[in-house]
Amino acid sequence: MKVSTRPILETFVSSSKTDLYRFHPDDARSFMTIPYCLSYTHEAKRGGKSLLAVATDQGSVHVVNTSKRQNWNCGTSFISHANGIFDVQWSPSDTLLATASGDQTVGISTLESSVSPENRIVRVLEGHSSTVKCVAWEPSRDGDILCSGSRDGTIHVWDLRTECRAGSDGRSGAAIMVLGAHEPEGQQPKRRIGKSIHTPRSVTGIAYTEGDPYRLISSGSCDGILRQWDLRQARGKELQYDGPTTTPLCMSSLDPTTLQGTRRPRGITSIVPGRGPTAGLLFALGRDSRIHTYSLPSLDPLSGYVEAQDPWTYTHPDMQTNSFYVHLALSPCGRWLANGNACDGRVFLFDVSNAASSRHARSGGAPPAVQLRGHVREAGSLDWADGMLATSSEDTTVRVWRPNMEVSRRCHDDNEEMEWEWSWATN
Repeated sequence: MKVSTRPILETFVSSSKTDLYRFHPDDARSFMTIPYCLSYTHEAKRGGKSLLAVATDQGSVHVVNTSKRQNWNCGTSFISHANGIFDVQWSPSDTLLATASGDQTVGISTLESSVSPENRIVRVLEGHSSTVKCVAWEPSRDGDILCSGSRDGTIHVWDLRTECRAGSDGRSGAAIMVLGAHEPEGQQPKRRIGKSIHTPRSVTGIAYTEGDPYRLISSGSCDGILRQWDLRQARGKELQYDGPTTTPLCMSSLDPTTLQGTRRPRGITSIVPGRGPTAGLLFALGRDSRIHTYSLPSLDPLSGYVEAQDPWTYTHPDMQTNSFYVHLALSPCGRWLANGNACDGRVFLFDVSNAASSRHARSGGAPPAVQLRGHVREAGSLDWADGMLATSSEDTTVRVWRPNMEVSRRCHDDNEEMEWEWSWATN
């Protein structure tokens, strides 16, 4: 058994002077914007410059440097959409940003310093018929291929080397489409133009599997069944459209959200594959207020089989994740999970460093959560960089947290004095 790294999580603190960010709108519609989602660069996850992209309810994107104790400085700010942005992701080389929006499009923006803010949008990908909920870049091809999932129930794979324009017949400009990605087997709806009598099951999360750029995992809004898709529809240099796909390569053998509590299926809000010590696992945040563990590549759930002290389920009595705005994030080292909370702004941290190494001989429950109390309303999106965690909230703030044993000790020793300047981790 490896030594627990939970004591490090217990030292996380956030300064209310230099780690707290708010973003003003470009017009007078409101005093502050609400940060819907955020994402650190890959360089930041490797320990380099800590650039954080924050996307808001008004379609704006703000890029800030969250390096330790820097003065507030919004280095880059621009309008990406005329509607809220629900996901933002950096390309593998950190040169492009992909944004998923309520305007039913995916925006591709450049961060080149020579480009003016009004010209940062280089592509607009059209083809979804409802809000785009999630995006993911294909990790082996820098800035060429990405995929998107939507409330319309489809997954689109885009090849940016082509025009990606929607056809006159209403067909998406995507290179590959997965229709009815999370419909019950045998009930995938046909693609319709115009109003549909069927309410599709939303795609809530997408993730590429490590080391395999042709396999994509997705989650849905109605149950805990994950599905894996084979995207090997490539000919030569460009992806080719060969008709819509509706059959997954594999799917979860059962739904872990039905094994505890009310026994009725609950959707998944966010998925993250493991890495490092958690490689071979996948974590999924369910609307049943639990983080479930799945095995890769089979997608079979490991959690949910026991009522109490389930070693594969991460939760807390006060954890509420029945909102699709609440997400899950795994640290670059693969040891720590963080998730938001729908009710009171708390963020929960879990040490999962022993998850994979003890998968065949675990006893007792999962390690208890560490709580971060720094927001006053729903805490939704969050992301890790090396040595820090950024969290966002409906209270219009973004906070950055980092381990600091000395400040943490002072906060616990004199909390009435320190609470004016700091927020800190508690058990």
